[in-house]
Amino acid sequence: MLSRLSRHYFCSISPQPWLFVGLGNPGDKFKGTRHNVGFEMIDAFAEAVGIPMDTVHCKALFGKGFVNGVPVFLAKPQTYMNLSGESSGPLAAYYKLPLNRVIVFHDDMNLPCGVLRLHHNGGHGSHNGLKSVIHNFRGNTLFPRLRIGLLVKWIQKHFCCKSLMRLLGNGTKGKGEKADFTFWVH
Repeated sequence: MLSRLSRHYFCSISPQPWLFVGLGNPGDKFKGTRHNVGFEMIDAFAEAVGIPMDTVHCKALFGKGFVNGVPVFLAKPQTYMNLSGESSGPLAAYYKLPLNRVIVFHDDMNLPCGVLRLHHNGGHGSHNGLKSVIHNFRGNTLFPRLRIGLLVKWIQKHFCCKSLMRLLGNGTKGKGEKADFTFWVH
């Protein structure tokens, strides 16, 4: 998926940068929890393309580098999920990026486990992190987002993602348990 994303979005004449924002919660106690798949995806992408995430900028763990000659900024807001916009809004403003150059990575409990969907715009879908981002983008919803599926019923039905099953339990138990989210980047 990320290789397709790379080919589709980075084969551009414009050297204008991209900002990838992964939604999640900071701190060791949240590592591997379902809300942190946005963070995990940013980490996997950063590792795959060799971008170090070693600075703090606009309340986010931040890294910058290049993919196919195009500047890319990676951010993991350290404000907690429900306040993610307090970081992503100022980052987009600081770099003077149009919102169509900002991609937000977030969990989606309505998509089957492991399914990734790239949307060019849309609402928050009751996702508090997206609500905050939209609020800090002054109500503008015209930014792409990568939805990362974690649907419980699909997991149970298809016996996939065993680590996610442990994380989610039967939808009521084990929500705080940790799992190892692994993403493959080709």
